[in-house]
Amino acid sequence: MRRRRSERGVSTLELAILAPTILTLIFLSIQTALWLYGRSVALNAAEEGVSRLRLVQPTVYTTAVGEKVRTDIASYASQLGGTTLQNTDVKFPKYNNPEGVVSFTVSGDTVSLVPGLKLHVNRTATGQIEQFQADK
Repeated sequence: MRRRRSERGVSTLELAILAPTILTLIFLSIQTALWLYGRSVALNAAEEGVSRLRLVQPTVYTTAVGEKVRTDIASYASQLGGTTLQNTDVKFPKYNNPEGVVSFTVSGDTVSLVPGLKLHVNRTATGQIEQFQADK
């Protein structure tokens, strides 16, 4: 007669093999979600800046107006991102009058679960400058 082997300790061994893999997948999915949220915050802030500057007529636009909107968008991005988007940098807007285009770039670092891992996001939004004309 053959002796059957005991299966004592098999589930402990399975857990020791599977647990690190499952935990890695969980942390990877959380890190991906944080990175995507940071990208979303940067894009929303850039789009907000574009929507504000699109309404400024070329005859009214000055660098002071651009700087005011840039500082407003920088505080908006830090409020919206909270601790998720850190070291937020809002570039000075590009207001191109002859072409009728305005663009904003917002960048920053997303929070990382892995020490030493730096995930940088950089999003740009572009839009047409609204041109209001009098009725004839």
